[in-house]
Amino acid sequence: MSYVGYNSSSSIGYDISLEDEILFLRNEMMRTFQEEQSFTSDLVIQISCKLDLKINEYMKLYGTECKV
Repeated sequence: MSYVGYNSSSSIGYDISLEDEILFLRNEMMRTFQEEQSFTSDLVIQISCKLDLKINEYMKLYGTECKV
């Protein structure tokens, strides 16, 4: 699944864990980097920003005990 078509769990009608969203975005960012061959591609940066938000959300909920 590509990030461009990515929907958060709330918008697609079922719950996936925050950890799963983080892992998905991380894998998608790595895959996109491999395709684009650039850390500064717009798509890689877009995914990275979304990933940062999800990690910050996780840290607010669970503190410093990061499982991901």
